[in-house]
Amino acid sequence: MTPEQFLPAPQRRRAYWHAALTLVVLTAVVCLARRHWPVLETGAVRLAVADQGWLLVAALATLATWPCSALAQQGAVPRGLPPGRLVAGLFAASTANHILPAGLGAGGVTLRLLIRCGIPLADAATAVLVKGTAGALVRGALIAVLFAACPGMLHLPHLGGELLLVICVSAVGATALLAGPLSRRCRRVLAAVRVYVGVVHARPARAAALWGGSLAFVTLHCVVLITVTRAVALPLPPARVALLYLAASTVAALLPTPGGLGSLDAVLALALTAAGAPASAAASAVLGYRLLTVWLPLLPGLAVLAVLVRRGAL
Repeated sequence: MTPEQFLPAPQRRRAYWHAALTLVVLTAVVCLARRHWPVLETGAVRLAVADQGWLLVAALATLATWPCSALAQQGAVPRGLPPGRLVAGLFAASTANHILPAGLGAGGVTLRLLIRCGIPLADAATAVLVKGTAGALVRGALIAVLFAACPGMLHLPHLGGELLLVICVSAVGATALLAGPLSRRCRRVLAAVRVYVGVVHARPARAAALWGGSLAFVTLHCVVLITVTRAVALPLPPARVALLYLAASTVAALLPTPGGLGSLDAVLALALTAAGAPASAAASAVLGYRLLTVWLPLLPGLAVLAVLVRRGAL
């Protein structure tokens, strides 16, 4: 069973359009990588001789992100869920997120997991939406707090022609996907979400799990990048690294590549370089962060996904 089979038919059709736009974005990213290949190669060498202690801390922080994600998802569901299956399912969902664009993989696997746990389809879809919305709000709040606490720390970099082209193409594609008679459907969805959110927040433990788990998840990803920058001796303050990561990941989320592949790498490297980091050190930090959060968990995540499917948990 492939990750696409977890999605309803309308989402599968939308996934094809996302995939086409993903191909355009990835093509532009490959062109950028070829153009800056010497910097990437130097960054990989620098990462190979990085401080192992800091990399170990980054790896431990990465491992903690999945229980935090599970905690946030439990907070978005009024009834109790099996903790072990929930953590395993979200670990597998993160792997599927690197296969399908714009979070469709993670959303589809999580939706299937909640349905298998006895949650009705409408409630399961709303729970996934509530968790994603809480994460986005937490991310925005952290950006505002860091920006207010450290004014002048975030500067808009000069955008090259390639990146501007990617952003324009993505914006046009997103507008085309959202065009049409969606307003009435969106109003119905928002009304259902408001009722559901009221039910969740009527239970303080669930609300604390939702917001606390979302905050911990985002914070841990900041910690992963900060510790990797320490490992490669990148000369930037931790608060600035955290703010740059939050801003870059928010921008990259607008580009529908699987798991931010290519888009997050390019935007984050550009942000670190614009903040004063040497290009090789920025490349090393981005490579280390993606190695820990994407490439090393990929094969174990696929194995967990296969086991869950075989056992009927998905």
